[in-house]
Amino acid sequence: MSQRITESDSGYDALEKMSVSELLTNINNEDKTVPFAVEKAIPQIEKLVEQVTAKLQQGGRLFYIGAGTSGRLGIVDASECPPTYGIEHGVVVGIIAGGDTAIRKAVEFAEDDEAAAWKDLSEYNINTNDVVVGIAASGSTPYVAGGLQTCKDHGIITGCITCNPGSRIAAIADFPVVVVVGPEFVTGSTRMKSGTAQKLVLNMLTTSVMIRLGRVRGNKMVDMQLSNNKLVDRGIKMIMNALSVSEEQASELLNTFGSVRNAIDNYERKID
Repeated sequence: MSQRITESDSGYDALEKMSVSELLTNINNEDKTVPFAVEKAIPQIEKLVEQVTAKLQQGGRLFYIGAGTSGRLGIVDASECPPTYGIEHGVVVGIIAGGDTAIRKAVEFAEDDEAAAWKDLSEYNINTNDVVVGIAASGSTPYVAGGLQTCKDHGIITGCITCNPGSRIAAIADFPVVVVVGPEFVTGSTRMKSGTAQKLVLNMLTTSVMIRLGRVRGNKMVDMQLSNNKLVDRGIKMIMNALSVSEEQASELLNTFGSVRNAIDNYERKID
């Protein structure tokens, strides 16, 4: 039985009587505890990273399923992988209960449909090459729990990110990640500490996976998509630093070869 810590009373009261300074200080004090809670879950995150890496190396995909804030966080993480690491769209996919409309506006009762997540996943021809990670602060969201259970019934590897120990989705998932951040500053407002914890775990998960897949060289995003002037400028500087060439040369190499990685590799081949 889940302890539902995320729904327990805040350690603060009479919030409406606090000054702005007091509100901000107290929220910040609570936020400071989140990274320490995430640290305790690193062994669980490591196991999930290993599973996702292995599946993506074999041509599989990573899916996130969630509702509300949790669903939106999964979509943000998935959408940032192609521009940051140059992977194809569709390798990491975020799905939210209620569909794309729910990204901006809550869709009533969408999270209560246990069968909906499997229907949504089926549109992507989900299969045993893939990994599905359910995101739910409470750990009991029917959309997520039903989706994970059906995936498991079909032999698909599952993970989860939740903030309640003993939760339903943690019991279902093959590789649960449980980050216990405690009661929220505003009771039950899991977009706060719980959401922060989920975002940190998602950052750790996909960053580690992409590094293991060779999408980072040294500490640089050599496969990033050059989708704006800032990123083009960053790419030029990467090439200048890596090859000790002028800005003009670096710019020419980037224009010629289309990515930082290709520019560096082709230049080094010519020298060899």
